[in-house]
Amino acid sequence: MKLIYEGKTKNVYKLENGNVMLLFKDDCTGKDGVFDPGENSVGLTIEGIGKANLETSVYYFEKLKEAGIKTHYVNADLNNATMEVLPATVFGHGLEVICRLVATGSFIRRYGEYIEDGTPLPGGYVECTFKNDALGDPLVTSEGLAALGVMSTEMFNSMKEQTLKITNIIAEDLKTIGLDLYDIKFEFGFNNDEVILIDEIASGNMRVYKDGKIVDPVELTKLINNR
Repeated sequence: MKLIYEGKTKNVYKLENGNVMLLFKDDCTGKDGVFDPGENSVGLTIEGIGKANLETSVYYFEKLKEAGIKTHYVNADLNNATMEVLPATVFGHGLEVICRLVATGSFIRRYGEYIEDGTPLPGGYVECTFKNDALGDPLVTSEGLAALGVMSTEMFNSMKEQTLKITNIIAEDLKTIGLDLYDIKFEFGFNNDEVILIDEIASGNMRVYKDGKIVDPVELTKLINNR
């Protein structure tokens, strides 16, 4: 295996068969020893969290496979905390796709004069932001993505359709264990003329509530994996 990229929470390797291997690490983003998925630097190490995050990802990737939704997932080795995936080209320098089922967080900070915190968003609301810490992860529209040459309108429509389907599958699954999904963050890539879901489906990328109270990502991982 050849190391391609060493990330904060995952290392990426090139395999001889042309696919890519992701190694999930126990390093977590955070600040002052407190886990925070929104932070941009490693703040602590939680023993076993890499394997636990992989287990969550595999669980949902398998569910999407059953639903006929293609992703970059090929297989995984939970014991070694690795996942084999298809190679994919990211859009631009990194594009995050957020699906919101309930108005909260940054959505309320932007649009709070029009809507109350906690208001359901029927059907789901999909938005995109460029990964750019210095610029505060700026929002971008489908027209903007096309004008910048990052993604065609057809690609965006495919990505949006997949995002809504995937979010619904995850939300319905979480409901079976008494949890409410408010919003979730994804990343997509381009593989063989197709837009597909890449990266991971981890608790740190979800905002989930139980009985009206937000669930800590580490606790959420346990709830999903130990049902």
